[in-house]
Amino acid sequence: MIYGNCEFVDKKYKPKSTDLVVMYRVEPIKGISLERICELLAGESSIGTWTKISTMNPTIAKKLKPHAFYINKKKNLVKIAYPEKLFEKNNMSGILSSIAGNIYGMKEAKKLRLEDITFPKNIVKAFPGPQFGIKGIRKLIKIKKRPLIGTIVKPKVGLTAKQHAKVAYESWVGGLDIVKDDENLTSMEFNNFYKRITLTLKARDKAEKETGEKKIYLPNITAEYEEMKKRAEHVKKKGGEVVMVDILTVGWSSLAAIRNVTKKLKLAIHGHRAMHGALTRDPKHGISMLVLAKISRLLGTDQLHIGTAGIGKMHGSASEELSIEYEIEQQKIKANPKLNRLEQDWYGMKPILAVASGGVSPLQISKIVKTMGNDIIIQAGGGVHGHPNGTRAGATAMLQAIESTMKKIPLKQYAKTHKELEQAFSKWK
Repeated sequence: MIYGNCEFVDKKYKPKSTDLVVMYRVEPIKGISLERICELLAGESSIGTWTKISTMNPTIAKKLKPHAFYINKKKNLVKIAYPEKLFEKNNMSGILSSIAGNIYGMKEAKKLRLEDITFPKNIVKAFPGPQFGIKGIRKLIKIKKRPLIGTIVKPKVGLTAKQHAKVAYESWVGGLDIVKDDENLTSMEFNNFYKRITLTLKARDKAEKETGEKKIYLPNITAEYEEMKKRAEHVKKKGGEVVMVDILTVGWSSLAAIRNVTKKLKLAIHGHRAMHGALTRDPKHGISMLVLAKISRLLGTDQLHIGTAGIGKMHGSASEELSIEYEIEQQKIKANPKLNRLEQDWYGMKPILAVASGGVSPLQISKIVKTMGNDIIIQAGGGVHGHPNGTRAGATAMLQAIESTMKKIPLKQYAKTHKELEQAFSKWK
């Protein structure tokens, strides 16, 4: 079958180390075969067009045409290998305009999902990756082995800057390592960003002095690029060490640009995945969280929300979210199936620290750690501030749940001698 002047289906083709390999899940409309869909996908995302053209020559086809080399009719999965020369290597927006662009408008595809991408070495090396990575974050917070624990100031919006700082302080002195802004808290009339950062970082300093422990604040700098840059600079000036960015709503280009800013300022990036459900929720259409996670790592996110493997309140099954954590379909990048995908060796690129958040209380801690491992940040919003005795007790209960898990003592047993954890059981059992 031919799309334009080229034939793209070649089941005998073996991907080269210089190929960018994409796995799609595609459901054709009635009467269209998977082979035909592969021709259309490969052509529309690269050098093809809907009809034969006089400007196509054998040299272009030989050097640049992709190959659809894998077709699984039972699972509706197809794999296409694209020569890396098709892409501007350090331009993620440009890459996605090809492999996740016009193809979503093809009438022959009833459903289409971008499931996975394997990037060749030259493209991986063209991106900066995380500045800190897991080791850098652990060094910053001075915790070597256990999961990090944090909270999101609640309510999401409505508190003044002063009230926000007080909630953060109570969380830190209660035992939490991290406090962060919520995804939709930016700079409001009732809570100005610059005032909030100044007051909350003062509260952090006070909590550190009282507890003798390192504490981290993750302020949300999400805005248009120039304002994000200004906010990042303010965070650094006031003694902050990490900034939070809603990576999808600001866009890949803005994330790439702010990574350059944070490099100069020596700030880590905490990536929130707000809006991901618009792309990831339909298991047959859109873009997988795995793909978003891989792109986030390339562009330099140090910490990334990936969900709680079906344990918390947010949509997402364990198999979906752990597909980020375990190797399934990797082609060329060296892979260890026992390692989190975000931790695998991508030619020396630092790994991302995964964040488990959404509907978490102290009662889920041991299950989350058992499922996702120690190299995670566990964040609870309502699970801290909804504690019967308030925020400080809720933070303490979270710490007690971590202690219980690390000591391998059942939660209920540990709760008998730790009143805050016991009270958490009375609320959320």
